[in-house]
Amino acid sequence: MDASTTARRLGRATVLAVAVALAVTACTSGGGGSADNVAKSEPPRQDSQDINAKSPDQIKDGGEVRFQLDQWISQWNPLQVDGGSYTDTVNLIRAVEPTLFRTDASGTFQADPNFLVDAKVTSTSPQVVTYRLNPKAKWSDGKPLSYLDFKADWQTSNGKDPAYNGYDPSGYELISAVEQGADPTEVKVTFSQPYADWQNLFRPLIPAAGISTPDDFNKGWVEKIPITAGAFKIGTADKTAQTLTLVPDPAWWGPRAKLDKITFRAMNKAASIQAYLNNEIDLASAGTATAYGQLKDNKDTVIRAASPWDEVHISFGGTGALADQKVRQALGKSLDRSALIKIANNGVPVEFKPLGNHIIMPNQAGYQDNSGDWAKFDPAAAKKLLDEAGWQDAGSGQPRTKDGKPLELHWVLSDGTPQAQLDLATAAAAMWQQVGVKVDLDKVAANDFFAKYITPGKFDIASWRNTDSFPNSKSLANFRLPVGDNTFSNPSRLGTPEIDELLKKASGTVDPVEAAKLYNQADAKIWELGHTVELYQRPAVVAVRKGLANYGAFGLAEEDYSKVGWEK
Repeated sequence: MDASTTARRLGRATVLAVAVALAVTACTSGGGGSADNVAKSEPPRQDSQDINAKSPDQIKDGGEVRFQLDQWISQWNPLQVDGGSYTDTVNLIRAVEPTLFRTDASGTFQADPNFLVDAKVTSTSPQVVTYRLNPKAKWSDGKPLSYLDFKADWQTSNGKDPAYNGYDPSGYELISAVEQGADPTEVKVTFSQPYADWQNLFRPLIPAAGISTPDDFNKGWVEKIPITAGAFKIGTADKTAQTLTLVPDPAWWGPRAKLDKITFRAMNKAASIQAYLNNEIDLASAGTATAYGQLKDNKDTVIRAASPWDEVHISFGGTGALADQKVRQALGKSLDRSALIKIANNGVPVEFKPLGNHIIMPNQAGYQDNSGDWAKFDPAAAKKLLDEAGWQDAGSGQPRTKDGKPLELHWVLSDGTPQAQLDLATAAAAMWQQVGVKVDLDKVAANDFFAKYITPGKFDIASWRNTDSFPNSKSLANFRLPVGDNTFSNPSRLGTPEIDELLKKASGTVDPVEAAKLYNQADAKIWELGHTVELYQRPAVVAVRKGLANYGAFGLAEEDYSKVGWEK
């Protein structure tokens, strides 16, 4: 089961992808003890998605689809740190703002002809990307899309002006110039050094008129979207009812959206199951035993599954006792990941396999397991590391001590955490107790989990999901050393210059094979750092109303709300 929070791509890619649904999911309604009698399928392969794909002529005109939101969205600017950190924000803003490229099921970028006639690298020394814009593309204020929008997005997101509280400078910080090309529909973007994932920039493109000043950038998108340019626009936004609607924009120049309305209601995952059963929403997560058990036999329901960029991990803070790398390494070696994963996988119809990489998912090219001995269950080695760190064994399951202080840590959990997550956390705490580490489970208000604890780094141990940290260059924000007050998508604040350099070098390596080697070198260092213990890639398992077309489990692909509708 999910709690109500998942960090976004913590990039969307990570961002600190990246949505928000608390991580380690799990098991049975009463706890983790019952036998798992659900047949498991292999995790979906790389290029798979399960969305009931239909052509426009097979879909009815009109109708409504109803979805759940993990939480109410207050900050709508995806370039701003509070907006970019949550997957829901980015997914929805792409429905109403230009998305120049979309990913297909294999994770490959495809240009959207509604916004781009063409985009390609036109020079390699220096790297220059030339975009040719669709001349029909216009903002809701009547202005055409232009180089000014690209320039504004670059200048507010490159991290050089601290007045703009940007989310992730990856890629933008490597741009040296944005200029108009041969005519107003052409944009030339010049890079100071090569950047392989340039197609991931400006997606979505945010209008210059909406972010022209720091105040506009940081506050002008709170509880509103001032300017749009997409197949949909905001219909209603009722914060009291926690309900948001998207409706077709009559000014849209592309193929008209099939639906008359898409309705989103903010509610936690547990509530969404009952809402689906009550026919109040048309899709619900079935990725836990309780959810799958309740949803799989529901009338007019089909279960769909695919493997997105979505990982579940346990993160360590970087202060107090955990400022010592050996202590963090000891915590990693104390965990029996297979046992924890079994708790999470109990009753779910897709097999969860141990994840050995922080950057590349098993269904991506270049994946390799770099966990080595750092994720190997070895309590004896963990005890030795704690001895070396000066924490003396107190025996009898008592916490170790150093300078008269006990080794007592705190695992911060949202009060919306389901019992299954508590079971997993309790199991991990018991494992740590065996090596002399006392871990208390501290519940905090769900709405405070990220804002007051994770993002400010006020935790010893915590668990959440990073979603959409794709393409791989987005991983830099998750593991990057802070710059001043900017912690990027790395709330633990743990990192090294070597990791930063490897990730930056990888992001500038155009050859995907060579880039993968660099990413894997960085990943091995992240494991050694004791930054995060990866558990598993979380498959998307969803219950969907029969007849819903072009929506469900997308894998590495990106949803396109304009194509969603009901089969004829």
